[in-house]
Order: sequence, then C-alpha cells, then structure tokens
Amino acid sequence: MKLSVIIICKNEESRLGATLESAAFADEIIVLDSGSSDGTVELARQFTDKVFVAADWPGFGVQKNRALAYASGEWVLSIDADERVGAELRMEILAAIAAPQAEVYEMPILTSYCGRWIRHSGWWPDYKPRLFRRGTIRFTEDRVHERLSFQGAPGRLTAPLYHESFRTLDEVLDKVNRYSSAGAEQALMRGKRGGLGKAVAHGIWAFLRTYLLRAGFLDGREGFMLAVSNGEGVYYRYVKLMYLSEKGRDGK
Repeated sequence: MKLSVIIICKNEESRLGATLESAAFADEIIVLDSGSSDGTVELARQFTDKVFVAADWPGFGVQKNRALAYASGEWVLSIDADERVGAELRMEILAAIAAPQAEVYEMPILTSYCGRWIRHSGWWPDYKPRLFRRGTIRFTEDRVHERLSFQGAPGRLTAPLYHESFRTLDEVLDKVNRYSSAGAEQALMRGKRGGLGKAVAHGIWAFLRTYLLRAGFLDGREGFMLAVSNGEGVYYRYVKLMYLSEKGRDGK
C-alpha cells in the first residue's frame, strides 16, 4: 500500500526538518508552501522532490485539499509542519494500511505549550482523524479548524502524534491574533454576529472550561497560561466579529 504524507506550511524552516525526517518512512511526501520568506522551500527540497508553492492563501481547508490533490498514494497521512511521527505511531500506521479495518483512522495528538507537554486542559487525548484512504474523503473548506469530512466511525490508533505547537509566548500571541481574525471572518460568512457582552461572556467561559472543567490546573503554570490564551482567543474573535459586523452594516 503506497502512503503519501501531505504537509502545508509557511515560514517553518526551524521546525520542518524534524517533521520531514519523521515522515521519511512514507512512499512520498507532498509539501505545499504558501509563500515562505525564509528557507522553508529549500529545506523541503532536501527531503522530497514534490514541493509546490501556492500563490495565495485561501485558508487551511482549501490549502489542505490542494495538497491532497498532489498525492498519488492509496493512503494519505496529513500532518502539520510542527508535528512529528514517533516510532510507535509509525509502526501503527504501517500496520493499519497493510491490513485496513477502516477507511479513516484517528490518533491522539500530544501538544506542547511553552515547553510543557499538556496532559489535561482538553488537549489530551485529543483524537483527530489524520490517516485516510484517498478517494472521496476531503477536508472541509473552513479557513481555520478544518476537519476531514467522511461517513461512519473512524478506526483508532493509540500512539501519539507529537505537536510542538507553541515554543514561546510570542508564538502564542501571534497565533491568537491570526486565528481570532480568521475565526471572525469565518463566523461572519456564516451569518453570526459579535458583541462586547458576547466577547466577555464567551471568553470567561473558555477560560473556566479549560482551567477548571478540563483540569488545566493539573498542567501547572502552563495550564493557567493556556487557559488565559484560550479565553483571549475567544474574546478577540467575538470583538473582531463585532467590528466586522458593524463595518458590513455601515457599508464602510
């Protein structure tokens, strides 16, 4: 069974090498870059001859479907540029596609936040479908928080996919800003409206849910910081949506 790994990226020179090394067991690696200004493309070409560059950025869902269109394997593994396939997961993936019991497989994602692997806070075990048989399965076209669209229940792998999400607070703040903007735009297209009251209420709830209901306090100081950044992200998404709604209503 031929396996294709697909990766979308931008300015990931510092992390992409480890990701590509971990994916070297695949039959082909597809890298779709969206206009990096660092050495990401040159680095990717050291590992695969299937490196492509997109002229625009339509959002995560569309971009992943573009990468998927380049794949030729019967099976596809979708990973991000800051994720790594460990030895145990590699063995599980190869066993699954050698004797498939499902069309789609999900796996737990173990994510780090400012140097700490998060074991609570709603981040673990964070099962996501990432391995699938190529054909009718595609990604939704959401700008952020895209997902695979398929019928039926997925199979489940047990070894984690390692996700080095946030190394520094600067990266946290950058992602909060980018994702809240994209989330607000996506919500506006779906007819939703923001408001300051909604922003405060939903932001506080996101913090409490992460820190108390999902036991983020067990993740130490990083658990508290994560809960705060989750709350901030939700707060800013609703505030940005409020301004986008007003701009559309006023025609400015």
